[in-house]
Amino acid sequence: MTVSPLVWGITIVAILLLLAFDYFFHIRKAHVPTLREAAVWSSIYVGLAVVFGILVWAFGGSAMGSEYFAGYITEKALSVDNLFVFLVIMASFRVPREDQQKVLLFGIVFALIARTGFIFLGAALINSFSWIFYAFGLILLVTAGNLLKPEPDEEDEEADNFIIRLAKRFFHTSKDYDGDKLFTVENGKRMLTPMLLVMVAIGGTDILFALDSIPAIFGLTQNVFIVFTATAFSLMGLRQLYFLIDGLLDRLIYLSYGLAAILAFIGVKLILHALHENTLPFINGGEHVPVIEITTGLSLSVIIGVLVVTVFLSLISKAGKAQTAIHNARRHAEAYLDLSYTADPAERERVYNLLLEEEAQILQMEQKYRDKAKDVDKIREQVAEAHRQHAAYLAR
Repeated sequence: MTVSPLVWGITIVAILLLLAFDYFFHIRKAHVPTLREAAVWSSIYVGLAVVFGILVWAFGGSAMGSEYFAGYITEKALSVDNLFVFLVIMASFRVPREDQQKVLLFGIVFALIARTGFIFLGAALINSFSWIFYAFGLILLVTAGNLLKPEPDEEDEEADNFIIRLAKRFFHTSKDYDGDKLFTVENGKRMLTPMLLVMVAIGGTDILFALDSIPAIFGLTQNVFIVFTATAFSLMGLRQLYFLIDGLLDRLIYLSYGLAAILAFIGVKLILHALHENTLPFINGGEHVPVIEITTGLSLSVIIGVLVVTVFLSLISKAGKAQTAIHNARRHAEAYLDLSYTADPAERERVYNLLLEEEAQILQMEQKYRDKAKDVDKIREQVAEAHRQHAAYLAR
């Protein structure tokens, strides 16, 4: 179905207005969103995405509606996985909790811009070269394989890349944050703040994410309007979702396996479609290959089914519960011990209380699950030091 320029215009304006509303009414004043605030706004953005999908279904037909929902769910799942990396980057740069919203909103805006560029590039390639489906399919299969590889210890990783190293080498960069400012003045010299470097790191990461997510959604639909809107709505509300499920991300221990299965499924679907549309002379003499085509309805069912099973198994896993509690205890202890984490005494007290809650949960778990955590002795030392410093603070 061809979408009119008027509908395109209204959609783009609506998305820009949502981003502007997010900035002026939530981000402009630095604060740590409450759980209730994060939950309410996450629900609102998911609700808007669902309402938009219903409108697409009503005016574009069931096929177009199914493609939108399949794309939205897939991109949302990939976005949740991306939050793990954002968490590592912001922890590495020690971004103050109250300033993390601005970083996340920048990441969303940059991701939307980068992915829009990739969407139109991908559409142009598809229209000109049908063999690009082979390439997209192979990209997804390789990505699925990479997700199954053992992950390195994220706590020892540095949020560093080539662009960051260049920025640190050729520009004056301050060691400390100046609120959420990108530039500051030290000793009469204008300097970059770490906040700008964080945004560069997030932006560079977004480009890498786009290389996986765009082929995935093109495997579900080649309608550029659906690809764009499903991608845009999956990114909207990601900031609120970060604060809503922060601390629960570690609990989804099987998410990478679920995403690997989904990407591999879409990769196979793309390759089958490429064989059906084949024009490469060295495959079946340049003629199409009679293979089965996976329908959008089947794709939607597989995506939802895999995600439901993945989340369910993660939530009931005792190992996942232990890993979540221990990692949360480590994060809370590190946040409390890091004096640059926040200047808000109430926030520090909140973090300490969260540490106590995690400790109580850990003590109720079986010893074999507690001892499986990586660097468990180091974590115990950090927790003990947090208790010592809190006792000294109360004794003042």
